[in-house]
Amino acid sequence: MKKQTTEPTAESRVTWEHLEAWVRNKMRKWLQELLDAEVDDLLGRRKSERRPAVDSAPGYRSGYGKPRRLTLSNGTVTLRRPRVRGLAQRFASRLMPLFARRTPEVSALLPELYLHGLALGDFDLALRGLLGDDAPLSTTTVARLKERWHAEYAQWASRPLADLQVVYLWVDGVYVKAGLEKEKAAVLVVLAALRDGRKELVAVVPGHRESTESWSDVLRDLKARGLTTPKLVVGDGHLGIWAGLRNVYPDAQEQRCWNHKILNALDKVPKTRQAEARRLLTEIPYAPTQQDAEQRKAGYQRWCRQQGLEAAAAVLDRDWDRMLTFYSFPREHWVHLRTSNPIESPFAALRLRTDAARRFKKVDNATAVIWKMLLVAQQRFQRLHASELLTEVYHGAAFVDGVRVMEQEWRVAA
Repeated sequence: MKKQTTEPTAESRVTWEHLEAWVRNKMRKWLQELLDAEVDDLLGRRKSERRPAVDSAPGYRSGYGKPRRLTLSNGTVTLRRPRVRGLAQRFASRLMPLFARRTPEVSALLPELYLHGLALGDFDLALRGLLGDDAPLSTTTVARLKERWHAEYAQWASRPLADLQVVYLWVDGVYVKAGLEKEKAAVLVVLAALRDGRKELVAVVPGHRESTESWSDVLRDLKARGLTTPKLVVGDGHLGIWAGLRNVYPDAQEQRCWNHKILNALDKVPKTRQAEARRLLTEIPYAPTQQDAEQRKAGYQRWCRQQGLEAAAAVLDRDWDRMLTFYSFPREHWVHLRTSNPIESPFAALRLRTDAARRFKKVDNATAVIWKMLLVAQQRFQRLHASELLTEVYHGAAFVDGVRVMEQEWRVAA
């Protein structure tokens, strides 16, 4: 008996060089089958099957629509959406909605790439290399997305905030050099720490040079939308936020950023002495108690006077009480409260984008894009340490040198 041999088919002879195309074709066939199966489920019968005489589902197949390209994160495939006639309502595919050209993951990829430095003109070349030559993506695609971001931003900026249980706020401004503006203008940003430990953006608003009036308008809007009084606000000592805060949330405590204070002090010290000055300065905010911080401050100022640096010594006296507010909050939270780093960190990548290209004709046009990039960064925000202590702070618990004061002790001290 002759031994039967099985010849390999064309599909089984896939080589490494053609693996991507083979996988993409398999994916296309599978998705097309899923689209057809959707119609089978809708009509209760497969293609070419007779309609039952009783209790038959309305509607019938009517071929396919024009070929449509759908871009997924692992490539672009061409599909044909089945058409169904005789229905009371238009057939809506759950797998491939009408007019959909890319998955949500691909749409989310665009601001991610934009955040990390890909210019508009580079999108077409870069994304076709990643998603295939047939990917329906281009510079105009990104432009359309930006138009949609404007609408999404407007909705986000007017959403109610009464449900947010805010404990801390960090505030800062990012400056944008717009093509038609004479000077850089500020986009004012407010980041909240919530009772459950999450960080969430609550405001991204164009303002005028971080002025008191601009910050007051931002805070009034937040209050009008239901944002409750934060326990502590952290920011740069030179911001107009502080006067605005006293206008709108006078009961909120204030913490000046130690990073900015140290830089301001070093500006008054000759470069040859800055290493020693930096060592003495950075020891102050890491003192275990407020009294120790006071002693370290006095030590730094003695050193300054010995060097004849009276101006450098005087820098620490400005807003000194507001430099130590963090001692009245849990020790576990100090790492988050000494500086405005929680809001400065996402700004680092953002400033690279806004400084690298003059893409914005007006500051208002930049705001929605900056907001979208910050939302991308927000997905990677770390939760606050010891989030269970946020509940105690939220309900007004008292802390001295980072340690909870029992209610009876607090009353005696008061």
